[in-house]
Amino acid sequence: MNTQKQMSLKEAILNKRMLNCIFNGFTAGLPIYFIIQLIPAWLRSEGVDLKTIGFFGLVLLPYSFKYVWSPLLDRYVPPFLGRRRGWMLITQVAIMASMIFLAAFNPTDHINAILYIGFAIAVFSATQDIALDAYRRELLPDEELGLGNSYYANAYRLAGFIPGGLGLILADYMPWRMVIIFIALFMVVGVLYTLKVSEAAQDIIAPASLKEAIVEPFKEFFTRDGGVKTGLLILSFIFFYKFGDTVATSLITPFYIDVGFSTSQIGSVAKIVGVWSMIIGGFLGGAMMFKIGINKSLWIFGFVQMASILGFAFLNEIGPNLWALGVVVAFEYLGVGLGSAALMAFIAKNSNRNFTGTQYALLTSLFAIPKSFSGIISGVMVEGVKTDDGLFYSLMGESAGIGYTNYFYVCTVLAVPGMLLLFKVAPWSEKKSLAV
Repeated sequence: MNTQKQMSLKEAILNKRMLNCIFNGFTAGLPIYFIIQLIPAWLRSEGVDLKTIGFFGLVLLPYSFKYVWSPLLDRYVPPFLGRRRGWMLITQVAIMASMIFLAAFNPTDHINAILYIGFAIAVFSATQDIALDAYRRELLPDEELGLGNSYYANAYRLAGFIPGGLGLILADYMPWRMVIIFIALFMVVGVLYTLKVSEAAQDIIAPASLKEAIVEPFKEFFTRDGGVKTGLLILSFIFFYKFGDTVATSLITPFYIDVGFSTSQIGSVAKIVGVWSMIIGGFLGGAMMFKIGINKSLWIFGFVQMASILGFAFLNEIGPNLWALGVVVAFEYLGVGLGSAALMAFIAKNSNRNFTGTQYALLTSLFAIPKSFSGIISGVMVEGVKTDDGLFYSLMGESAGIGYTNYFYVCTVLAVPGMLLLFKVAPWSEKKSLAV
């Protein structure tokens, strides 16, 4: 769907494809923020320890391995709505049903059941991501990838205000069971979006066999200019670019609670400030990528991303100051949101439209890996391990925690390798990414 006409920024911003990207991002973001924000807050409020909450991060593993079953979505077309929209609808209904089912349990008596249902939500959500990402890549011409993925990334983050903002506010006024059901019903937005839009690409034919759907995307990726070496550099960059801020934000809601903020303060002050920061940052970031290109944007947003991590250490030292919370959250949403938008645009540009589902799933799986394991690492690093910590003590022995401030310093250092890889995969002076 590449367009030959050179489009102005105004024309790009106002076209219908940008609205599609907004709904696409909101629908993708709601279930993962349900898992990483609402459920941890629920568990912490019910007295579950930080290390167990960190262990809960393992339910995010499906996001890291969705490329394993992504060829199925490329090869098989549901009997309704088409290849992308059919899978989108199936997964959206499954996500909403699983969320509602979760409300039947409580953390005190059914922590294992909550873990299993959380894993099911993640499987359905990761599968939805395969379809949504493929749809968006097939929808956008190359020159709109930066702007469109900026809209997507910020709508993705905006979805986090439903479970992580509205949900936390409601938790001060109604039982958690009702909160969970109410938030789950927001998946109706995704269902309506799927029913309303049309298939993005009518000219792409599904692979003739499952073998072709599995082999060809990987073969094409690793036989481009530069071969295997180029492919491995791209994979390494995608893994490390957001490594630092992913680890830093893995326990962000429990961190705010431990600093001394109430759930309603987190849900109102922090989230409202974040909305405006994200809207402004999303517009400016998308416009920058449209004007200066994806490579330069990756450099600029990467440094902003690193600086935003240090804001958490600053907040921990100050304590529960609402003004400080607002400033830190605003900067974090700006930095992390911009970095995500640029990385998604880079991934889109390095995927072939003929193998969208599988290649996009492979590339996005890489930066999802730290989300799965960082929670466990985070909880142990911050709190340490004590003799009464059961499984953690038997595996690791007793150790002292480094506390939140030092933890965020470590996370800042973890962001450095991704920035160094920019010299190879997205040099400042070049307009195109390495593998394009």
